[in-house]
Amino acid sequence: MTNKNIFWIFGILQAITLGLIVFFLLETTSIGKDSSILLSVLFPVFTLIIEYMIYSKK
Repeated sequence: MTNKNIFWIFGILQAITLGLIVFFLLETTSIGKDSSILLSVLFPVFTLIIEYMIYSKK
C-alpha cells in the first residue's frame, strides 16, 4: 500500500469518528438537530482537507 492510500483510509476513519463525537456532544446541548448535523459534518471535512493540504506539501 502506498502512503497516500494509508492516509485516506485513516483520514476517513478519523473524520467519521470525529463527526460522531461532535454529534453526540452537541446532542446534549440546546442546539437544534440541523445545526448539530451540520457541525458534525463540516468540522471533520474541513479538518480532513487541512490535513491533506499539509500532507501533500511533503
